[in-house]
Amino acid sequence: MAVARALLGRPEIVFADEPTGNLDTTSGRDLLHLLRRSVRELGQTVVMVTHDPVAASFADEVVLLRDGRVAGTLPDPRPDSVFAALSALGGTRAGV
Repeated sequence: MAVARALLGRPEIVFADEPTGNLDTTSGRDLLHLLRRSVRELGQTVVMVTHDPVAASFADEVVLLRDGRVAGTLPDPRPDSVFAALSALGGTRAGV
């Protein structure tokens, strides 16, 4: 409900910090589809921080961070490519 309320005002940029972190799989996927639709249909920009490769795969581009610095990017990410990139950085807690 809070996400829908935030999107209702049609902000140009939506910041989402681990938006699926406390949700079950189905609710998390529904939320990711809602955020994706807000980008495609409303022209909003979503900046999402997540350690979840599946959530990151909903993005147009993933920016990988390590120790607060950009460590790479993944255009058109898939869960397996995000996981592989995180693993190469030293584990899935490295940051997306």
